[in-house]
Amino acid sequence: MKRDYYDVLGVRRDAGQDEIKKTFRKLARECHPDVNPGDPDCEAQFKEAAEAYEVLSDADTRAAYDRYGFDGLKGRHMTDFEHVGFNDLFNIFFGGGMFDSVLRDAGGMWGAASGSAPAPRGDDIEVGLELTLAEAVFGVSHDVEVTAEDRCATCDGSGARPGTGRDACPQCHGSGRMREVSSLGGFGQFVRTSTCNVCRGRGSIVNDPCEDCRGTGRVRGTRTVAVQVPAGIADGQRLRLTGDGGAGAQGGRSGDLYVSISVEPHEHFVRDGDDLIYRLDVTMVEAALGTTAYVPALDGDIEVELRPGTQPSEVKTYRNRGVPALQGYGRGDLKVVVNVQVPRHLSAEQREVLEQFAELTGDANYEPDQSFLDKVRAVFRQ
Repeated sequence: MKRDYYDVLGVRRDAGQDEIKKTFRKLARECHPDVNPGDPDCEAQFKEAAEAYEVLSDADTRAAYDRYGFDGLKGRHMTDFEHVGFNDLFNIFFGGGMFDSVLRDAGGMWGAASGSAPAPRGDDIEVGLELTLAEAVFGVSHDVEVTAEDRCATCDGSGARPGTGRDACPQCHGSGRMREVSSLGGFGQFVRTSTCNVCRGRGSIVNDPCEDCRGTGRVRGTRTVAVQVPAGIADGQRLRLTGDGGAGAQGGRSGDLYVSISVEPHEHFVRDGDDLIYRLDVTMVEAALGTTAYVPALDGDIEVELRPGTQPSEVKTYRNRGVPALQGYGRGDLKVVVNVQVPRHLSAEQREVLEQFAELTGDANYEPDQSFLDKVRAVFRQ
């Protein structure tokens, strides 16, 4: 059973970051496996302390732990400290970032050479993809052409000629760092650490470069990438395909591919969030007498019954016939808005007929729908 992280480090629950860091540094000096080789108890104690420090040194994870205990950390990435060298541990404290400068991308593994820098990461690339409204609503698999730096097939991205490899840097002897010691007289020494200017922090160099990529480990080319577009995506959103961008130099991690989505305007439908809006045009005669119309919905026609006396801008809602929720469950609605068309350019005969109709109608024919008004009033009373 796991012990409370505050008990592991021996600090109070209201301890500040400086106290937590100082306490962990002391424990690390005492129980790190490199200092106590072959002692399984010290190894277990170090891992326990390192895990506690990783949680309590971060404001977000500490807040989650304080509020929910170990359940608050479920789903969060935790570092595996099994391969952390003792010198590397203190580079974490006094080097660049707390963990970011030392951790690698693949699950928290550490660099082979102490202090060596990772190979340069590849470029992120953005391409555009235009979809129809139906493709955006229901999802689609689409191919996009990507022109980018790709891993050299000849040397498999290493940059070295096949049959050879990378050699330790003669300048820094594989560490990737240079140390310059200056004397301060009777006050000790001043040590300045910098990145090796020969290997640029890699700790290794290519003495016999690949002929095809000239030692870079990558060549420029065009490739096809299959993009799985999820149902419900909207105009202006982006998809991220991890690792499908440009290849990193000399075996470095590839960048990401970003696909920017644009949706073509539809002839009949307008999207409003997860709802689809359709304008149904009917003549004033059809609206007055009632009629049956058909809406060409994206997933099959819908028969719409209009009662006699249908009014302009009346809305008929069809549940779950809209756009699927992109992040969640369910589907929006299809809203059919009635647009009553009034005739133009009347002939003399048509005008005469309408004038006769006007004489035959009265206020009773134009009384508002009381039930509708009651509904509106009820909304405003809430």
